[in-house]
Amino acid sequence: QVQLVESGGGLMQAGGSLTLSCAASGSIFRINAMGWYRQAPGKQRELVATITSSGSLHYADSVKGRFSISRDTAKNTIYLQMNSLKPDDTGVYYCNGDIRSSGYSSTSYTYWGQGTQVTVSS
Repeated sequence: QVQLVESGGGLMQAGGSLTLSCAASGSIFRINAMGWYRQAPGKQRELVATITSSGSLHYADSVKGRFSISRDTAKNTIYLQMNSLKPDDTGVYYCNGDIRSSGYSSTSYTYWGQGTQVTVSS
């Protein structure tokens, strides 16, 4: 089994900062990529940021210059540092991982965390 557990969400005033964490645990053979997605009320889920096993980064245009994604490979953990928060950043943030589990299978699967609420007040 592979599980993703998010933490760090909460309430913050506009202009403030929050840091989200996502730890992958279980029978992990290799993590190909991990990232963050978010879903605002009444809107589609959208990509926020991703990081690959080689360290390649990608950010949504709406968060470039404000958010940064990083990783601690020894802990199988990624982080999302969110600065200069805006009310439009409000939503449920989901951790995502493209992960191959231990065993004889070479297939990788996509895993999702349960989500953590981020609310930014004006």
